[in-house]
Amino acid sequence: MMKRLIPELSLQNVRIANPEHVTEVIQNMIRDGQNKLQVVADFDRTLSKYTHRGQICSTCHNVLEEGHVLPEFYKDEARALRDHYFPIEMNPKLTIEEKIPVMVEWWTKAHGLLSKCHITKDDVRIMVENSTARLRDGCTWFFDQLQATDIPLLIFSAGIGDVIIEVIKHQATLHDNMKVVSNYLEYDDQGKMTGFQDEMIHVYNKNEGAIHDSDYFQKLEHRNNVILMGDSLGDLHMADGAVGVQNKLKIGFLNVKVEESLELYMKKYDIVILEDETLNVVNAILRKVLQSEQ
Repeated sequence: MMKRLIPELSLQNVRIANPEHVTEVIQNMIRDGQNKLQVVADFDRTLSKYTHRGQICSTCHNVLEEGHVLPEFYKDEARALRDHYFPIEMNPKLTIEEKIPVMVEWWTKAHGLLSKCHITKDDVRIMVENSTARLRDGCTWFFDQLQATDIPLLIFSAGIGDVIIEVIKHQATLHDNMKVVSNYLEYDDQGKMTGFQDEMIHVYNKNEGAIHDSDYFQKLEHRNNVILMGDSLGDLHMADGAVGVQNKLKIGFLNVKVEESLELYMKKYDIVILEDETLNVVNAILRKVLQSEQ
């Protein structure tokens, strides 16, 4: 039944622990149509690619390391931080509780390091344009369809908001149905970065503060069907503030440590997509929901 409904769900790189549940949720979303739907998505490695033509792509923070704008000391120290902390973030043997203080430490050091460089908004734009950051294949169609049908898209990222905005502007369109919640740079009167705005968002605090203290989800309480897209276990909490949710479809992109992490991801996510650089599965589901209105 599920594979007849959405043939893409039978692809070799798609894993589903409970097909009956997934079928029921998708059928409910198709029945309820676009006016009941909202989408909440992570950015790095979720809307953006992990690899492109065999090369690993930049995350938001990597964009800054790749560019020719920042001094070598920044690149060296940022790389050293990532080499130390990223394996801890991705270690399936550690609990989220064990990882949280380590992630806070990493983000604090990384943001402090960047604050020493006094970059400008133009620097960010130039670095993005010359970076290897890439939106997934099909992402532009996904953005455009959500905009055309007035479906809200919340992009919730522990990356750098200024970079995300520029990537979307450069490779797709930043539509008015999108809200990007992330770590934004703060600038002085001369347009130079002095630090970061608001509270830090890291991989494992997406259920706190930020969007959940605002009225974003309250305004969307009539949209009680949620498609949630992420690539880490912390992303599962991005829509915790959503009101009156009746159907939630959790789609996880597993890009690294596939064998070690697959069992855990299948327990947490409804659909797990392995080593894929497209939004084909998500777009197939969205297409079905939109067709129900025609």
